[in-house]
Amino acid sequence: MEIDIEKLASELLQGKRKALARAITLIESKKRSHRKLAKELLERILPYTGNSIRIGISGVPGVGKSTFIEVFGLYLVERGHRVAVLAIDPTSQLSGGSVLGDKTRMERLSRLDEAFIRPSPSGYSIGGVANRTRESIFLCEANGYDIVIVETVGVGQSEIKVASMVDFFLLMQLPNAGDELQGIKRGVMEVADAIVINKADSDNIKMAELTKKQLENALSFFMRLDDEWKVPILLVSALERRGIDKVWETIENFVKIKKRSGKFYEKRKKQSVDWMWSTVMDGLKELFQSNSRVVELSKEMERAVIEMKTTPSIAAELLLDEFKKDLCGG
Repeated sequence: MEIDIEKLASELLQGKRKALARAITLIESKKRSHRKLAKELLERILPYTGNSIRIGISGVPGVGKSTFIEVFGLYLVERGHRVAVLAIDPTSQLSGGSVLGDKTRMERLSRLDEAFIRPSPSGYSIGGVANRTRESIFLCEANGYDIVIVETVGVGQSEIKVASMVDFFLLMQLPNAGDELQGIKRGVMEVADAIVINKADSDNIKMAELTKKQLENALSFFMRLDDEWKVPILLVSALERRGIDKVWETIENFVKIKKRSGKFYEKRKKQSVDWMWSTVMDGLKELFQSNSRVVELSKEMERAVIEMKTTPSIAAELLLDEFKKDLCGG
């Protein structure tokens, strides 16, 4: 079936949710013909993007991200906002399958006309972030959503990757004091704009307060370049809907401070340039891996490395030389 890009763009700008779903499906498609149409669509809607607050949310497994996002989303909708949630599901590296269960986990939110939830498989992109998440953010903004939430799988480098595409990055933690801060990596702590300790309810209150003190101590050792903002640690119970207002108040305050200083827009400009080069690198990698001469030589190099006939670095240089030779027609 032929896709009418002009009609799709028009319906997208009119705020039709079905058009948004179709548009995201188009940009996620791996078909070459669809990629061309996706570029045309993005060029048409680009002037209507950028008017949302982009929020990244990540956390350890079991921290209650989906419950928190649903309650947070409902809170925002009640205050007149339109909320889009891009939930990145882990893709199996063996089968290629993904869970895609966020829509069922956020049942109440998904039923609202003012909300849109899109679970997307992470594919094989670095850090578990869907390849087209940034473009999906643009589409959501063009469709009229003023709050866009990106939820990550919370593993590996996904947090760092998401932090590079949002305005505000929220790290969620459990009230498990003494558990070596649940293995939080320094890099993740450094990109967090706020930390939420979820499930701070009933018997967990004292533990949550102790965890908060530990996190505050940990943060004091990090040298942050941001002299405008001190990372707050908030106690929240998504189950009891407590502390949700403080989270939104914190985000609003952060955005206000950053817009006043001009750093909000500076960050977005830098993210756009970084995105461009990231796409270039992905394209080069794809080009490299699809080169027939490189593919043929790579098997030989892999055997040589395994049998210790050469070093990995020398093998890599030989592959790169072969690639450059082929590009230059050698």
